[in-house]
Amino acid sequence: MQINVNGEKKECPAGTSVSELLESLDIDKRYVAVELNLKVVPRTQLSEMKLQENDSLEIVTFVGGG
Repeated sequence: MQINVNGEKKECPAGTSVSELLESLDIDKRYVAVELNLKVVPRTQLSEMKLQENDSLEIVTFVGGG
């Protein structure tokens, strides 16, 4: 199925969770904020939230530094 991630079209299998998508993109879920269809997804629900065709995600990665 097709989804949008940070404005780019991506393909993923039907039934993929947000957590599984992050793993497939090699993104550590401990250091991100995820918005799914304009709603923030709590970190505790990343494994429960299943993606659907044409969903839109914004993934923001936190980077430390000085």
